[in-house]
Amino acid sequence: MKYLNYILIILGSVVAISAKSGTEQNEYILIGGIALLMIGIYRISKTIPSKQDADDTDDFIKEE
Repeated sequence: MKYLNYILIILGSVVAISAKSGTEQNEYILIGGIALLMIGIYRISKTIPSKQDADDTDDFIKEE
């Protein structure tokens, strides 16, 4: 499942760059590529724990 996130990011980047490189830019393809990129980044960011959660557990361990 985590490989899907990386594939979305890479695919979105490639699509966005290729849509931008032509002389006639297709805005819909560019928007689609950026959307794929943002979806992949969002899905990865959901798996990163919050810094506040990590600090709370450290304080709990020190008090015991």
